Amino acid sequence: MRDPYTVLGVTKSAGAAEIKSAFRKLAKKFHPDQSKEPKAKEKFAEVSSAYEILGDEKKRGAFDRGEIDAEGKPRHPGFEGFGAGAGAGRRAHAGAGPGFEHFEFNFGGGRPGAGAAGFEASDIFSELFGGGAGRRGARAAPPPRGEDVQATVTVSLNEAATGAQARVSLPSGRTLEVSVPAGIEDGKQIRLKRQGHSSLAGGEPGDAIVTVRIAKHPYFRVEGRDVRLDLPVTLYEAVLGAKINAPTLDGAVELAVPAGTTGGRTLRLRGKGLPNPSGAPGDLLVTLRVTLPDEPDAELSNLMRKWESGKPYNPRGDLG
Repeated sequence: MRDPYTVLGVTKSAGAAEIKSAFRKLAKKFHPDQSKEPKAKEKFAEVSSAYEILGDEKKRGAFDRGEIDAEGKPRHPGFEGFGAGAGAGRRAHAGAGPGFEHFEFNFGGGRPGAGAAGFEASDIFSELFGGGAGRRGARAAPPPRGEDVQATVTVSLNEAATGAQARVSLPSGRTLEVSVPAGIEDGKQIRLKRQGHSSLAGGEPGDAIVTVRIAKHPYFRVEGRDVRLDLPVTLYEAVLGAKINAPTLDGAVELAVPAGTTGGRTLRLRGKGLPNPSGAPGDLLVTLRVTLPDEPDAELSNLMRKWESGKPYNPRGDLG
């Protein structure tokens, strides 16, 4: 770690008030719940560590005399008082995530967070983020909660329609099971309470915000709660009309193709889209695509030539 004086931007002759003021300014600038600065968490942790030393009269003196290093560890074997025992100050908490430390303020004995000069860390954070005066004995605002984390989970269209249990990996490396409700739309988010980062100030953990994505389906396309389907029909089904099977999310249904149907016509099957727990379900929009045989047909070709010469028409109108 860098020299704590350099981290806080103060000289070695700075008084306690100047050091406290520098820490307050930097803590507010880099606090992860407030800051948009790059690497804010790392900078906030560095500032907090520096103040652990310079904000405590005994530790500052020990550092100035070369008895402890910038992390508060003794420089010489046998030196007592600033090792892994009481007052070590910074402790890594389980569950905080790789490279993410939870800092406890323990400035020289007494109550956790209370220093020799009468400083309490909760006073600082109350003043910075709670809007209070931070006076000892006054009711302090709750410390800021931990940072939320973002994650994404992908489910199949059928799982989105019926609901499912899905596994989601968080940025910390943890894997959780999330309940995906029936009828969820693509891009909707699920909040997992207290599954985010720990609070550097001892508040509640943040939440995990999970964005649900619906995987691409072989033939259905999702638009909100509506579902679209391109359905091939033969030339004679389009000309003469027919009743054909059409797939839906909950099985095939019989679909009536009106006689004289033009390719590209869309039929609406109400209530056959994604379900809606709080209202009407979406619809299935079936677009008919007139499809010719795979193999060339001489009889069909001769009939079309007769039509071309005897019954010409222009479906494009003014388009060309």
